[in-house]
Amino acid sequence: QVKPQFESQANTTCGVFTAIVYKTQVVAGTIYFIKVQVSDADYVHLKVFQSLPHENQGPSLVSFQTGKTRDDPLTYF
Repeated sequence: QVKPQFESQANTTCGVFTAIVYKTQVVAGTIYFIKVQVSDADYVHLKVFQSLPHENQGPSLVSFQTGKTRDDPLTYF
């Protein structure tokens, strides 16, 4: 659901967009930290906020880190 947001903010198009692993942090909603494969060798880390259900809003891309590899640890940022 956040692929179009990432492509727009990073000014790129991804042929591959596969979540590999994720972590969560509960706030007034949930923050997801997601490692996403965007090509054969390239990965990005996404920070996505999902508001509480009663707010009826979809996930929102907060920030991202590019230039990651499959072996880079997924950390809070």
